Amino acid sequence: MPVADNTTQWVTEKFSSSIVPTLVDYIKIPNKSPMFDPDWVKSGHMTKAVDLLAGWAKQQLPDGAKLEIVQLKDGDKPRTPVIFIDIPGTGGKQGDTVMLYGHLDKQPEMTGWRDGLGPWTPVIEGDKLFGRGGADDGYAIFASLTAINALRKDNIPHARCVVLIEACEESGSYDLPAYIDHLAPRIGDLSLVVCLDSGCANYDQLWSTTSLRGLVIGNLEVSLLTEGVHSGDGTGVIAASERVARILLDRIDDALTGVVKLPQLATQIPKQRVMQAERTAQVIGDE
Repeated sequence: MPVADNTTQWVTEKFSSSIVPTLVDYIKIPNKSPMFDPDWVKSGHMTKAVDLLAGWAKQQLPDGAKLEIVQLKDGDKPRTPVIFIDIPGTGGKQGDTVMLYGHLDKQPEMTGWRDGLGPWTPVIEGDKLFGRGGADDGYAIFASLTAINALRKDNIPHARCVVLIEACEESGSYDLPAYIDHLAPRIGDLSLVVCLDSGCANYDQLWSTTSLRGLVIGNLEVSLLTEGVHSGDGTGVIAASERVARILLDRIDDALTGVVKLPQLATQIPKQRVMQAERTAQVIGDE
């Protein structure tokens, strides 16, 4: 059921008058993920970003919603904080809960910014806002609460929702499991998790990521000697470690074609995924 035209206008005005200005302030904060700022506690940037987004959210809470900044410890060290919002449902099945997830930590500065742009210098050109973190993933909390408030404005029933915004996603979300365990009794049973941290091919329609990439991490060590050998004696006699590594990796992956050789790591691509990829190509065209 679509929202009314006046609610659509309300959303547009909310973005221009409140959300974009707050995103501009958020981009100015260099709250890099802990992997890129080991002294994040001392620098205080993460706390500043959390306070900014939580402060905005507190002014936008739907009736009955509660917001809390939760920060656990790992031994004597503080974990990165999370923003947790509990929004009661106005309809739906009893006990049904939807989670809306996002993160507020940022990737590092990196290079390649053209003249006039920079990671911590927000710039609006046309209808685009440039700067680090606005799209990945600062928008999540704004989109979540605005969408729910739009439903409330038009009296469209929605299930109970919880919003969870973490602060170490760009470092591998190492703190997230602790918070999920800690908040599990308050989160309840989830029927849907909406992860607001993906991309889109255009701005003409709503895009949804149907599957996420997988990742297997391991450490490969090639040991050929038990003690050091002078290169004048060992070169050509002892195999080069990088060549051995290439041989081992080629057992798993064909370097020329990219085909995965191990059947345990391969899968049959579902027909509907192929159809979705074809449809996406049709929509994008030659862009």
